[in-house]
Amino acid sequence: MSGTVRIGVDVGGTFTDLVLHDPRRGLTWPGKLPTTLHAPNEAITAGIDRLLEETSTSPGDVADIVHGTTLVTNTLLERTGAVVGLLTNSGFSDVVEMGRETRFDTTDLHARPAEPLVPRHLRRGVPGRITADGRELEPLDDSAVRTAVEDLVGRGVEALAVALLHSYRNAGHEHRVRDLIARTHPDLPVTLSSAVAPVIGEYERAGTACLNAYVQPLMSRYLDELRADLATMGIDAPLRVMLSGGGITTVEDAKEVPVRLLESGPAAGLIAAAALARTLGEEDVVSFDMGGTTAKIAVVQEGRPRRRHDFEAGRVDKFKPGSGLPVRLTVVDMIEIGSGGGSIAAPDTLGLLKVGPRSAGSVPGPVAYGRGGERPTVTDAGLVLGHLDAETFLGGEMRLHTAEVHKALTREVAAPLGLELTDAAAGIVEVVTENMASATRMHLSEQGRDPADCALLAFGGAGPAHAYGLAKALKMSKVIVPMRAGVMSACGLLTAAPTVDEVRSLPSPLADVDWDQVATLYDAMMTRATGTLGPGDPEPVQVRRSVDMRYLGQGFEIEVDLPAQDLGPSDLVAIHTAFESTYRAAFGRSLHGPAEVVNWRLALRRPGREVSSMQSTYARGRTARRGVRSVHFPGHGVLEATVWDRYELTPGAEMAGPAVFEERETSCSFGPECRIRVTDDLTLVVEFDRTGTAS
Repeated sequence: MSGTVRIGVDVGGTFTDLVLHDPRRGLTWPGKLPTTLHAPNEAITAGIDRLLEETSTSPGDVADIVHGTTLVTNTLLERTGAVVGLLTNSGFSDVVEMGRETRFDTTDLHARPAEPLVPRHLRRGVPGRITADGRELEPLDDSAVRTAVEDLVGRGVEALAVALLHSYRNAGHEHRVRDLIARTHPDLPVTLSSAVAPVIGEYERAGTACLNAYVQPLMSRYLDELRADLATMGIDAPLRVMLSGGGITTVEDAKEVPVRLLESGPAAGLIAAAALARTLGEEDVVSFDMGGTTAKIAVVQEGRPRRRHDFEAGRVDKFKPGSGLPVRLTVVDMIEIGSGGGSIAAPDTLGLLKVGPRSAGSVPGPVAYGRGGERPTVTDAGLVLGHLDAETFLGGEMRLHTAEVHKALTREVAAPLGLELTDAAAGIVEVVTENMASATRMHLSEQGRDPADCALLAFGGAGPAHAYGLAKALKMSKVIVPMRAGVMSACGLLTAAPTVDEVRSLPSPLADVDWDQVATLYDAMMTRATGTLGPGDPEPVQVRRSVDMRYLGQGFEIEVDLPAQDLGPSDLVAIHTAFESTYRAAFGRSLHGPAEVVNWRLALRRPGREVSSMQSTYARGRTARRGVRSVHFPGHGVLEATVWDRYELTPGAEMAGPAVFEERETSCSFGPECRIRVTDDLTLVVEFDRTGTAS
């Protein structure tokens, strides 16, 4: 294919963001339009069609499309997935319901755990047993498997999950079950726990398999339909998908293991933030991604986001750990807060102002959008306070309805609380800011970090607008707002590297590791990973090996990097030293005792691509200074702020606050104690003078 154009598409709960990048022309062109929740592919194809028209690009010039989606998450939250049946060992069919037998809230006598995805009447146990060391203790009963499958299919099952004991050590019985099903029901989707989560932990492994089966039919249809829609448009480029761990994969792999897309959308923004941090030479950055529904906070250290290998999905109480369904999955380490531009504000029964987690979403959206919304939101408060301009919002395409916002805010918040309109709007922003600041402090304290030592990198449609207030609340002295901040997650899709993560459990005391077995295990992982990664660019593939370790007798592990070369007994001391160093960094001390290995990991990664040429694409030769507007700043009240056209700024320019910077997809405001510098790629670097005046 001769085309050079790449397109990133990020579907969020409120807006669908797109970026077209053509290195041949030095062009990077953004797009944003409301998400079509009933059919996400409609907004995608409409957005791509518009990008092609605006940039005079032929469909045949498109060489690559990378997609980030929240469809897996939404399917789980809304419980709209497939009817799933579960096959497990006799006597173990209730494992997904028993869970860990713990309460996520010990003070709430009525707290209920998340309902399992497979109800009890669709779970079947079959005779057969593999032991913990991988030996066959009892042969699999083929007849019982056939009977169970026919019974479940007769009950309307649309997909099957297979989770047998100790399949992480020996997957023979699970493979046999799959083959038996294929003989009689070749079109029935089947998920093996040994394929999606080949690790120790029966409950988590079974739950991951059930979740994969739950979303697989829907995701397969969606991705096939999206590919067909693109083909109808004349686009024959490969479609790739963002993974929860920050890499990208093929559509075929995404259809087979869609559970890996659970955090697909949020991961893209963090990958872009990490790339920008490396470019600017910023070592300690807090990534702040605020959209229409949620805000995501993460730490980027030395240009790399943290990753973790467990996740909790579909929480009953969104902000209480333990209330969801645990899955074994590689994800970027971030926290999600129910604070977005569409978060609804209202007094509670005690007369206290609350903001979120309920959101107006894209339908009906904030009152300002004029689409039927009647409850005031964070976006509406920003309009009242002057942070948004009713005439220039979304490049002037979506005129905001100021009069309706004033009426709704007065009726729902100001009048009930006895406040003036401006004070009510300022209160909404203050509450949402403190919600985000509290969550950020907690997230960073768990990692032993002080927010004041980090820069705040803000993006998303609403992130830049709230960056100043959040930075002040966290006592940060620097804020970074990249060009294209409103569609930065879509940019992250284009910078993400093709990645494959493999893991296998082989529990053993470190001193007793069978290195021949480890070598065999890594050979199998390498074969599978290279097959998934497929042929690609000539750049060498980056290989990372790591291991999950703990002290003997502990119940949880930490990840430790391994030497890149072949492993053997001579590496024992180095591995144990690395474990103790990692343990000390995490917990402030080491126990100096014998350690054990639980999981062995392999990651293959091709180099990512930088999206350069971030110069102004909307510049029309006008002056950068648009005028002056009254804006309410936290801690200062209403001030006259200079309004700047972001696209007309000159690299190297400097200006002092109070100032407002407007671009098509977002805007940001900074108070009088700030000095703003424009970098070569039009990123805004904002530094605070702690004495209260611009330096």
